Amino acid sequence: MKILITGSAGFIGFSLADTLLKKGHKILGYDELNKYYDINLKLLRNKILKKNKNYTFVKGKLEDHNTLNKFALKFKPNIIIHLAAQAGVRYSLKVPKKYISSNVLGTFNIIEIAHKLKVKHLLIASSSSVYGSNKIKNFREIDKADSQLSIYASTKKATESIAHSYSSLWHIPITMMRFFTVYGPWGRPDMAYFKFTKSILNKKKIDVFNKGNMYRDFTYISDVVRAIELIMNKIPKLNSIKKYKNDSLSKVAPYRILNIGNQNKVYLKNFINELEKNLGIKPKINFMPMQKGDVKETLSNTNLLLKLTGFKPKINYKEGIRKFTNWYLSFEKIK
Repeated sequence: MKILITGSAGFIGFSLADTLLKKGHKILGYDELNKYYDINLKLLRNKILKKNKNYTFVKGKLEDHNTLNKFALKFKPNIIIHLAAQAGVRYSLKVPKKYISSNVLGTFNIIEIAHKLKVKHLLIASSSSVYGSNKIKNFREIDKADSQLSIYASTKKATESIAHSYSSLWHIPITMMRFFTVYGPWGRPDMAYFKFTKSILNKKKIDVFNKGNMYRDFTYISDVVRAIELIMNKIPKLNSIKKYKNDSLSKVAPYRILNIGNQNKVYLKNFINELEKNLGIKPKINFMPMQKGDVKETLSNTNLLLKLTGFKPKINYKEGIRKFTNWYLSFEKIK
């Protein structure tokens, strides 16, 4: 299988590409390698992927339609997995224009290419952030999501809408993947668990928002990768004969939305306590008020993922933290 992965030097992109390459797939990786967080981490990820002869890498922006178009048309992927985006809820408060450019225009360019190439399946990363201030405690794909609280979340919802319209117009099979707080080895240094670990080890205070009264559906990276692998072959079909309860499959397009989460909400203070146990250091905590654009809690309903693929993410946060801290400690020694 020939697969184009955007954001291949990013956290999820790298983890997915590494797994797929080991299974014999040919991968075209496309990544801007921007400096939103430590670029050395991205370069290290990319260096690992480049060791595989089936991996081809192109450095470029999503907004650069000419470069993207040139290499995609030459490679002719069967599947496109679009993971690249300007990430970060809090950073979107500072540079909203960057999010509009990268996430909306960039995704539009990817959808155009998928249309031109008539790909078998286009998978696009969305986010649990699109649920915004939704009061429902167990988010389902069919639940209304019209109250985003950040520019980041708004751009993700916008891409869902654009993707649906293109899927309807041109019958492009598209699956939108709403990820819930993905964490683990080779993760993003801008995320709380990564920053907490670094600060605790350096005996520095950690900033904990909303005084720690937050809940997250933490989803371990290997579970996310496995889910994407299975979804690749679950191609949405218009007027599908097989129906699932509460299916998000569109009535007018080969388009589906899927939650990818652990279906367990974890109290942030418990998560921090688990980091303390694994690192053997008591953290110094600076409790902060709620951050603008953030949500108090997220919890996925992944029943549709289970019905569709037979897979349910299974790694709980205690096991996930142990795996992450073990990786982090060894990584700090070799980098």
